[in-house]
Amino acid sequence: MAPSQVVLFTGFPGFIGARLIPRLLELQPDLVVRCLVQERFQKLALESVAALERAHPETVGRIQCVGGDITAPRIGLTETDARALEREAVAVWHLAAVYDLAVSREIGQRVNVDGTRHVTEFMAGCRKAPRLHYVSTAYVSGRARPVFRETDLDVGQSFKNHYEETKFLAEVAVRASGLPATTYRPAIVVGDSRTGETGKFDGPYFILNAMRRLPSPGVFMKIGSGRQPANLVPVDFVVEALARLASAESSRGKTYHLTDPEPLAVVEVGKLLARALGKSFAFAPVPGAVARALFAPAAVQRFFGVPVEVLDYFEHDCRYDTTEASRDLAALGVSCPRFADYVDRLVAFYRAHPDDVRRSAMI
Repeated sequence: MAPSQVVLFTGFPGFIGARLIPRLLELQPDLVVRCLVQERFQKLALESVAALERAHPETVGRIQCVGGDITAPRIGLTETDARALEREAVAVWHLAAVYDLAVSREIGQRVNVDGTRHVTEFMAGCRKAPRLHYVSTAYVSGRARPVFRETDLDVGQSFKNHYEETKFLAEVAVRASGLPATTYRPAIVVGDSRTGETGKFDGPYFILNAMRRLPSPGVFMKIGSGRQPANLVPVDFVVEALARLASAESSRGKTYHLTDPEPLAVVEVGKLLARALGKSFAFAPVPGAVARALFAPAAVQRFFGVPVEVLDYFEHDCRYDTTEASRDLAALGVSCPRFADYVDRLVAFYRAHPDDVRRSAMI
């Protein structure tokens, strides 16, 4: 007998996906998840399924891997798998993307934009009119300022890099598809607020890389005023928000900013990271253009462990309206933790795992 609720899932075994699936299965006991996995990640995906089943016995037999590729027509499925999903799927979770600020436009277009179109085109042929849960990013805002609303998308903004631009174009494609969709826009996702665990050292971890290289007491760079907001959200908040909002019928058709409604300034985040790392710095202002010139040489980026593309986000002077997310999450008892309350756990995990966490995108 076919399962009563089949969900197609892209982006497994990514950091968020591997945490989201068991929570979805916990909240929806009749759910079975079929994960679309590229051939080169099949072994890793099967190992991840086995690990999830050991940690969450209720998931046994409910996470299945099917071969496919979002960059291919009909998302690379075999005819047998495609027909089964077209017949059974009631929802699609689309997380697969290139999460890399330095991604080329060609790869970003192929994975983020064309891949999303292939997903929506496949969904159009499904019999049960599945609902789409699309994980975008708050940074579809590009260089928009001073406030970007959940109802905003194309406001004439330019973009800092091809990652932002192609995620924006992907979200445009979702809206143009006419599918029943809920779109989620996380800010910069960091480790678990309870354990510090993360799957990739990027975002604020780049600051830690640089701080580790510098003597203390010493001087650390503050780009511009340092008062721009640094919007950071822990992965456990993002996962809980995704799972709970998806379970609410009222979320259909909405866009949610999964961002910190009260973000700290960049310089305050820097001070908290330095303290947690056991370092002491005076923060000296440096114009953004000068900072980018200093970090332009590849050798400098390698030494400090900081890609030059990251520096643009030290001057990202945009605040994210969270009207819809704050209201709907409050009704579910979910809120974003304060960075100051969990920064020590993030840094402790960073210090304990210097070599066994990825520092590059899994494409």
